[in-house]
Amino acid sequence: MFRLPSPVRRAAAAPGARRAAVGAAVCAAAVLGVAACDGGATAQDTAVGNGSSFVTGSYGTTVVKAGSRRAAPEVSGTMLAGGTFKLSADRGAVLVMNFWGSWCTPCREEAPALGALARTLSGADVRFIGVDIRDDPASAEAFMRTFRIGYPSLNDPNDTVALDFGGTVPPAGIPTTLVIDRRGRIAARIVGPVSYNGLKALVTQISAERS
Repeated sequence: MFRLPSPVRRAAAAPGARRAAVGAAVCAAAVLGVAACDGGATAQDTAVGNGSSFVTGSYGTTVVKAGSRRAAPEVSGTMLAGGTFKLSADRGAVLVMNFWGSWCTPCREEAPALGALARTLSGADVRFIGVDIRDDPASAEAFMRTFRIGYPSLNDPNDTVALDFGGTVPPAGIPTTLVIDRRGRIAARIVGPVSYNGLKALVTQISAERS
């Protein structure tokens, strides 16, 4: 997993409520055992929140029991390619939300799997959205072309979307991938690079749930 460069940590230290939000998120990251990028290691399987709502899985994955899921925040923003995005518009579909950056080596490692899986599941009731963090738009668009990422990405230069998710998305590193169920609740989280088969199995499981 890639640790965000120093400008991110400085930007996150803004005054007021933003400072409080970042502080809470950093504490959550410590509890989660988030690691820096040293060969693409993923975080340990550790519950978040109150500890009782999550069932730990493998490969840095946590899965939330259906009856204990919390609603995703009302995220909105500007897309890299222009236009706007509202998370609530995808209600009724399973949403895979991947936080990434073109400068992040583990993001490059997982990108082929994400692009291929999005193509495999196209036509199914599953949607993919990226959140491009601390990036230059031209570099991000080149990254998407190189790895055949056909789904859109939000432009998130100031980590605003990540902060909206509170402690669920570690502020110190990416990639992180969330799977949001049909009712708009956070069903699973993968900290570190995803695998094609692992993410496909997880999405298939959540897609099969009764809404």
